[in-house]
Amino acid sequence: TSWVLSCRYLHHHETPPIIHGSIKSTNVLLDSDFQAHVGDFGLMKLISDEIDHDKIIGENQRGYHAPEYVMFGKPTTGCDVYSFGIILLELTSGRKPVEKSGSQKMLGVRNWMLPLAKEGRYDEIADSKLNDKYSESELKRVVLIGLACTHREPDKRPTMLEVVSLLKGESKEMLLRLEKEELFRPDSMASSVGTTPEGSTDCILKNDEGLAGA
Repeated sequence: TSWVLSCRYLHHHETPPIIHGSIKSTNVLLDSDFQAHVGDFGLMKLISDEIDHDKIIGENQRGYHAPEYVMFGKPTTGCDVYSFGIILLELTSGRKPVEKSGSQKMLGVRNWMLPLAKEGRYDEIADSKLNDKYSESELKRVVLIGLACTHREPDKRPTMLEVVSLLKGESKEMLLRLEKEELFRPDSMASSVGTTPEGSTDCILKNDEGLAGA
């Protein structure tokens, strides 16, 4: 779609690359032809290093930030890829980036979905509002791309160039390689639930203000 192409342009055709920094579902806008566009371009590029990044996380896009941004406050193109991946997971599942799971914690959509994807339980991932009217192969492809984008290790995430190619289905070979990634092996512990900073989309404790997760 046009908004994915826009992010690809910012990352790969601008010098230096422009980091969006605020990719989230509420910034995806539809025009009169129902074409999607992303608003608030280049927000993070305008943010000074002296600004309180905890305040940005709390007030701006809690639920979409990459773990490394929450920890170090340094936006990168990989952070945009992570946020985009969260949107893909939202679209396929109908879930919010972070939802309550028990009385003491919030569960990120990524950590809810990854075990299901490893076991091939895509029927449990699909948004119930679809009423089983979807292509399982298309759903699987988008889920795999979304999970790859939200890999906890930034250097293992695809670039926006690769994301566009995968979404368009331009390379079956690339998709097959993605399916065989360690992340999706049933017996693999790669990038599984673990200790992550508050503000990431992984499993996190709910604080007193209810501002859990990224």
